[in-house]
Amino acid sequence: MSRSKLKTVMLALSASLIAVSLILYPQESVDASRRGLEMWWEIVFPSLLPFFIIAEVLIGFGVVKFIGVLLEPLMRPLFRVPGVGGFVLAMGMASGYPAGAKFTVRLRQEKQISRLEAERLVSFSNCSNPLFIFGAVSVGFFHNTKLGIILALAHYLGNLTVGLIMRFYGRKEEKKNTKIATPPARKFSFKEAFNVLHETRLQEQRPLGKLVGDAVISSIHTLLMIGGFIILFSVINKLLFHIGITDFFAHGLGLLLSIFQISPDFSKALFSGIFELTQGNQMTAQVDHVPLLQKVMIASAILAFCGFSVQSQVASIIAQSDIRFKPFFIARIIHSFIAAFYAYLFWHLLYDRVSFEQPSNAIPVFQGEAFTIYDYMITLGPLITLFSLILYIFIYYRRHFLSH
Repeated sequence: MSRSKLKTVMLALSASLIAVSLILYPQESVDASRRGLEMWWEIVFPSLLPFFIIAEVLIGFGVVKFIGVLLEPLMRPLFRVPGVGGFVLAMGMASGYPAGAKFTVRLRQEKQISRLEAERLVSFSNCSNPLFIFGAVSVGFFHNTKLGIILALAHYLGNLTVGLIMRFYGRKEEKKNTKIATPPARKFSFKEAFNVLHETRLQEQRPLGKLVGDAVISSIHTLLMIGGFIILFSVINKLLFHIGITDFFAHGLGLLLSIFQISPDFSKALFSGIFELTQGNQMTAQVDHVPLLQKVMIASAILAFCGFSVQSQVASIIAQSDIRFKPFFIARIIHSFIAAFYAYLFWHLLYDRVSFEQPSNAIPVFQGEAFTIYDYMITLGPLITLFSLILYIFIYYRRHFLSH
């Protein structure tokens, strides 16, 4: 049997297995679906929407090109991507998955970066946002305020390390094709950056109202797709547990963890994290009678890998361009090992040796603010989501029905 036919059979069997499982476990499927919907409704949608809209507007006004010219002397030598990659990296770190992929694709569509540069950029610009690391994982799951700093340092420095490694990606392809040879890095020039900003603004023909409307439509459309993937993988993760597949693969993962001298009790949590990072981190925090250091390492690895749920979102977004998914997937595996190593390193540098000099029930300022914001998002998030969807319907109706 050819490789193509084998792939067809595997996909058909997988889809059929999921369909049969939905019939056999209807209540469990509904509960998992509701959990995924709540996560999207309360946290993901309201936290990502402002960043998506603002980024679209900044791209339209030329601010991103302005930043790109200023950051070119930094981004090009370090990561072999244009200066606009600095904007994507910053927005990806601030807003979380899969913002880096969306902004990278947007720049690729604008022809501001080449395909190889886009593949390098997307591999290290997709991060978990600080709100999730400090508010949900550190305080919400582990109930340990000290872990936020360690998890954040391991995650973000790990991502930057991946960027330094991926700078070597595609060098042979660039040498074969002189059309995509890496241009020399520009010198810092505020005047040149301002000229590029002005030219881009003059080239933008859309009025402000239409520009913002397009940004809202594009952003909400992407978030609806993200919500579908979150719900789908939440259900799949639950079904795999009930039909016994989780236990089957967890045994193999347990043997692999033993090689690294990590407790095999993390096998189920790690397997769940491979599919969906939120549930994987929650299950990791609930594992009993194991060293806390090992919990932190596993949590860091899960955050770095980001789960098939997020990876599917990224794959769906970059499918709108010629960016290949394989480099991103390989980078996630590399990031998982690097983040776990950094977590081990920062544990001994910070957790064991540095005293925070505070009562045990106190929360450090930044982590306390993150947890407070996270709590507010759960309360106000549904209202923000509902209002945004109503606005989306209103704009869509005016454009597609009243205009005819």
